[in-house]
Amino acid sequence: MSEMIELRSDTYTKPSKGMREAIAHAEVGDDMVGEDPTVNRLEARMAELFGKDAAVFACSGTQSNQMGVWAHCQCGDELLIESTGHIANYESGGPAVLSGVSVRRILGDQGRLNVDQLEGQIRGGNHHFAPTRLLCLENSTNLGGGRTYPLEQLHRVCDWAHENGLRTHLDGARIFNACVANGYRPDQIGALFDTVSICFSKGLGCPMGSILVGSRETVFRARRARKIFGGALRQAGIPAAACLYALEHNIERLAEDHANARIFAQMVSDIPGIRVDAGKVETNLVFFEIEKEVGTAAQLSSALKEQGVRINPTGPHRLRACTHLDVTEAQVRRAGEILREILFAGLRLESSVGGTYG
Repeated sequence: MSEMIELRSDTYTKPSKGMREAIAHAEVGDDMVGEDPTVNRLEARMAELFGKDAAVFACSGTQSNQMGVWAHCQCGDELLIESTGHIANYESGGPAVLSGVSVRRILGDQGRLNVDQLEGQIRGGNHHFAPTRLLCLENSTNLGGGRTYPLEQLHRVCDWAHENGLRTHLDGARIFNACVANGYRPDQIGALFDTVSICFSKGLGCPMGSILVGSRETVFRARRARKIFGGALRQAGIPAAACLYALEHNIERLAEDHANARIFAQMVSDIPGIRVDAGKVETNLVFFEIEKEVGTAAQLSSALKEQGVRINPTGPHRLRACTHLDVTEAQVRRAGEILREILFAGLRLESSVGGTYG
């Protein structure tokens, strides 16, 4: 069998030769006392890019999200989030465990919230309820289908939140995908949110790393949270060098991943037994449904793996394919052909697999 076509997640990307060279030549110091020059450059660059006063480097997107929650809330508060949001579903109960914050899920539209869905949801002034303190959005969405927010919708939602005394946090794990897809700038996003978490280990192709940007006061609190959460870093210039490299080389090329995702979605949409709305694919995520009479998502995932394609199930009959810098257009087309061959061959889908969906 030829090399596997990896479509499980953009977290499976590996650092390129150029990125490895940047890592090898990284200038380092002790970040915990503010003496790592590469981390300092990265934090300054990201703060400038998003129009914020400060930034703090973190190990992962989950960590930087939880640092944001801790910085904005007190124990006993609650946050509002769309029902499929990563913070609510895939961060191991972090708000409750780390910050004593409860999570209230609100059903939105493909991972996105609008003002009409938020009206009447704020609690406060009654001892029966946890006071609502924070609104968390996700852009682009993950389980929402890789969809993005129009800039005008973000304005409406964030203006509503601030007018009602809420703080705002953006889980921007794939925010550069959203920027490339919509043509808006990072500073336009930063102007709307009190904090933004940006992940480097997905579409930007870094081995690790995330950044939280915000005001100096908020980032000071978030840096303390990082220490409390066991995330104090020393010679962190090694991963930070990869992040700086990604900012220079791996943002504009995200458009290639989006184009490949649309190619795959169109190919899949033509296969009997599969349901996908190819016209709604905006970024690098393609969610598709397998008809019940064909089999389960886990069974199809297993059959695909046997033929050299890795795609994870995200539900009993739903799968997610994720394009990224380590997958070529030719591989995407081949993956679509293999999927067609499996279903047209009428293979019995017998085995099952599991997966995570970050």
